[in-house]
Amino acid sequence: MNDRLGRLRDTTINLAHGSGGRAMRELIEDVFVMAFDNPALAALEDQAVFPLADLVRHGDRLAFTTDSYVVDPLFFPGGDIGTLAVSGTVNDLAMSGAKPLFLSCGMVIEEGLAVDILRRVAASMQRVAIEAGVSIVTGDTKVVERGCADKLFVNTAGVGVVPAGVSISARRAQAGDVVIVNGFLGDHGTAILVARQQLALQSDIESDCAPLASLVAAMLDTREDIHCMRDATRGGVATVLNEFALSSGVAIRIHEAALPIREEVKGACEILGLDPLYLANEGKLVAVVPAHAAERVLAAMHAHPAGRHAGVIGEVVAQPAGIVVLHTGFGGQRIVDMLVGEQLPRIC
Repeated sequence: MNDRLGRLRDTTINLAHGSGGRAMRELIEDVFVMAFDNPALAALEDQAVFPLADLVRHGDRLAFTTDSYVVDPLFFPGGDIGTLAVSGTVNDLAMSGAKPLFLSCGMVIEEGLAVDILRRVAASMQRVAIEAGVSIVTGDTKVVERGCADKLFVNTAGVGVVPAGVSISARRAQAGDVVIVNGFLGDHGTAILVARQQLALQSDIESDCAPLASLVAAMLDTREDIHCMRDATRGGVATVLNEFALSSGVAIRIHEAALPIREEVKGACEILGLDPLYLANEGKLVAVVPAHAAERVLAAMHAHPAGRHAGVIGEVVAQPAGIVVLHTGFGGQRIVDMLVGEQLPRIC
């Protein structure tokens, strides 16, 4: 362990921590290097370097993604901006079937933020990284003047490897396929509402924020042909299904009675005039698989903690192309369009 660790004495962030000098190095070493603790990061180079041979062992194509996180508040029931950042980037990689391997971490910090908040966020990131089997190997820190940002923004980029023979794409949905989700919808959006004190609920509902790479690996281990897969974050399940329908030139029918939504989430949506199909999730995926493969894929999901409540919510049909239709509990139908505007800002 670097003998410079533990030298940071400041309790709040100041502009010197982004200056590129001694204060910045002490912050990086004492907060981030200590938390993430791996040889690639500890070298403190401007980049992380790893042998290509180690990547090729996992597959034949590279997956690369990036995302930024500006959630308000930083801490919420079931997670925080750190768990969100690692889970979200890991999940974006996993939705291609890739094995996530390495992440970067960039932080934009507002002057005056308590150093202990950074330590908590970094600890959360490392906990989820260990759970997901990834390493945070490089990063960047910027400090902006008080009032120029809202406490803390985080960017994470991720690298993974797609196994040979895996081909998952929004363009592959076919008539006769079925649509699967891995559990309750809308928990994250509702948890954020509660954390913002915009909603007084007599419940302990928490965000579903979680890395899904091991669940996806279990699904792929069935050797069934998974056509489409995407995590239902901003815009919710409705937006994901519209993306599938438009990209594949098919129609998707879903059934209200089959949607796994907690009563607390339904109640919150009724009070606020929201639609749970558009609420953000941070630990839920939508998969499209051939009907004959559904039983085996669901069995694998049910055996995994993140898929215990998985189920079929609909099916793919040929027409009308590019449209998602909900069959309601009253026997009617309505078109489920892509989200227009923003139901809940700064949800992730």
